[in-house]
Amino acid sequence: MIEVGGTLPEAVFSLLESGEMKNPDTSALFSGKKVVLFAVPGAFTPTCSASHLPGFITLADKIKTKGVDSIICISVNDAFVMDAWGKSQNAEEIMMLADGKGAFATAMGLDMDTDAFGGIRSIRYSMIVDDGVVSALNVEAPGRFEVSDAETILKQL
Repeated sequence: MIEVGGTLPEAVFSLLESGEMKNPDTSALFSGKKVVLFAVPGAFTPTCSASHLPGFITLADKIKTKGVDSIICISVNDAFVMDAWGKSQNAEEIMMLADGKGAFATAMGLDMDTDAFGGIRSIRYSMIVDDGVVSALNVEAPGRFEVSDAETILKQL
C-alpha cells in the first residue's frame, strides 16, 4: 500500500468534462500541484452519497483557501456514472474522476475485491498530494467512515 512520502503511480483516468470525454494521466492531474484526493467504493452508494462527497462539497472553498489547486473524487466507476453522480450532488468544485478498471486503486494497493457486489473497488481513503507525492494519507478500516472525511483533510492542511 502506498504510504506518506510515496509517489503516485502512473495511470490514465476518464473524466467527462462539458460533455466531452477526457483521459488525463497522473502527471497532468498532480505534477506541480497541491491536490486533495479522496476515493469512494462506489458512486451513488449510501455512505458515499450521504456523507463522504457532501462533506467535501461543503468544505471545498475552505480547503481551496489552504493552497489546494484541486479536489478530486475518484471511484472505480465509468466517467458517465461519475459525472451523473457529481451533477446529482451539485459537486461543481470537485473533479469527478473515473478509475474504470480499478488500475489506479490496484497500483496504489488500495483496492478490494467485493466479489459479486461489484468486483474490484477502491478502499475508502483521503490524501493530500504535493507534486505527485503523498503528504497525508487517511485509510478507512473496512465498513468504516471515520478518518477520510473533509474535516480531517482540512485540519491536515
